Amino acid sequence: MYRNGVDRIADIARVLAATRTPAVVEKLLRELLTPGEVQRLSLRWEIVRLLAAGRSQRTIARRLGVSLCNITRGARELKQDESMLRRVLTARPATGPHQRKERKTCKQK
Repeated sequence: MYRNGVDRIADIARVLAATRTPAVVEKLLRELLTPGEVQRLSLRWEIVRLLAAGRSQRTIARRLGVSLCNITRGARELKQDESMLRRVLTARPATGPHQRKERKTCKQK
């Protein structure tokens, strides 16, 4: 548990779910989180997004410059039968003004 025993994820989820505009949700998150927390959350999201797209853990580790330990939790969650994370990520791809397009690379012979 947390140092002070408080877990408000359900409360935060209710507020975010009631907010129908992605721009408002983004603004709320940026106001709530520190720049470091935004960076860590964004990295975790990129990891699970790439895992859900079928990228290997080693490829993700090299691409993002992180250890395999950072990727294991996301991989474990996506393998769960009742994984909401997997359902959300496979239901529709993330899009929006901040979404980077995947670069396609061709191997030369």
